[in-house]
Amino acid sequence: MTILSTQQIVLASSNIGKIKEIQAILPEHPIVPQSLFNVTDVDETGSTFVENAIIKARHAALYSKLPAIADDSGLVVDALNGAPGVISARYAGFGSSDHDNVQKLLKELEGVSEEQRSARFICVMVFMAHAEDPLPVIAQGVWEGRILHQPIGSNGFGYDPVFWVPELQCSSAELSAIVKNSLSHRGIALRNLTDLIKARTYLKNY
Repeated sequence: MTILSTQQIVLASSNIGKIKEIQAILPEHPIVPQSLFNVTDVDETGSTFVENAIIKARHAALYSKLPAIADDSGLVVDALNGAPGVISARYAGFGSSDHDNVQKLLKELEGVSEEQRSARFICVMVFMAHAEDPLPVIAQGVWEGRILHQPIGSNGFGYDPVFWVPELQCSSAELSAIVKNSLSHRGIALRNLTDLIKARTYLKNY
């Protein structure tokens, strides 16, 4: 039996949308948000998704004294040379809302043709058995799509209303939580992470 199914794990996030998605994907595991331990968000000083996910997982594990899962995710738009990337949550500035970020994105893409609006959501998920874990478990997920000219739908969060899902011919914000979690970058990364942890049974000894 692995640590995922036997021990409480802290989720290194204060983002309500992310917390709901991860708990929905892993409902059978005792995963709790870092806020239960009065752990605040740490500064994301990394230049890559991997660096930021490790920073967040280590911080949550250190102050909760529990194993931690963290993710760093964002939207990568080809026409913007990969922006907003690692600053997706604060694209319009610190303290910006989802609406602010979406509006900035649409403004930056004004005049960009349909075929040049390709984009993808990226998620890197990290598990650390403790704050000094020398070998974090790292998984990633990618969700391909394109950016719409205006928001559609009211589900989800972040850039979901402007992220077109080609295989279903709708925006991410028009999907139910169940369907989104089966397709999304975060769902893919979390399932990959779970498989990697289960494959490394020595983690139960941490």
